[in-house]
Amino acid sequence: MTDFRTSTLHTTPVGDDGEPVVFLHGLFGRGKNFARIAKDLQPDFRSLLVDLPNHGRSEWTDRVDYEQMADSVAESLRDDVASAGPVAVVGHSLGGKVAMVLALRHPDLVSRLVVVDIAPTRTGGGEGEFAHLLDSLAAVDLTAVERRSDADEALRESIPQDTTRSFLLQNLRSGKEGLSWEPNLELLRSSLDTIGSFPDTGDAVYEGPVLWVAGGRSDYVRDEHAPLMRSLFPRAHRVTIREAGHWVHSQEPEKFVEVLRGFLTRTGD
Repeated sequence: MTDFRTSTLHTTPVGDDGEPVVFLHGLFGRGKNFARIAKDLQPDFRSLLVDLPNHGRSEWTDRVDYEQMADSVAESLRDDVASAGPVAVVGHSLGGKVAMVLALRHPDLVSRLVVVDIAPTRTGGGEGEFAHLLDSLAAVDLTAVERRSDADEALRESIPQDTTRSFLLQNLRSGKEGLSWEPNLELLRSSLDTIGSFPDTGDAVYEGPVLWVAGGRSDYVRDEHAPLMRSLFPRAHRVTIREAGHWVHSQEPEKFVEVLRGFLTRTGD
């Protein structure tokens, strides 16, 4: 366990050429959730896939704090892809909130921002579902599990959706001492109220171009969120991918890449 001031983030680079794009995943995710999107953006763009604190291969911390997560990402970017200037940042859900706070606190690092299916406000209705998923993962007796298929079977009753189980099982790591979960399940479970909130950012405003992507089958982005979004991000442009739910980039990857590429290559913003 560490604190944010000393934490280091695990990152995965994809591609060697083109302008850099940074991807921040959502709750239960890891940077590699965006691997397909990053590959589809080549060779015009090179990507950096970030594991946020308490997820993937990044270190665990003693609390969940959006401002300090954003500062941790900022420190990592200053030492890496943003060392020569600002970069495009894409964030989904939890990562979208971190990306927004990053742009508001460190606008010099962000050339343009993409916020995927989340708004800068309290997320309503998801805490119960997330609590159930976290409790289900924590209930798996990993000492009795030898392989991923065993864990899949153990989760089948509590999480009957095949696609959801498959996504969650990406977080199962095999090591010398057996299988373990990469996310900090206990901390995330106790911090759902914080995860569902959005910090008070004071008078900060991000003046750069912003693409706000909503899933047409999701209710995380609603019309009533628009005034607040545009008060913080006055150049925000909203696009809805009609056939997508909350996981826009995995449910409609081709359409998402089309929309993302159009925004990243737009001139005159």
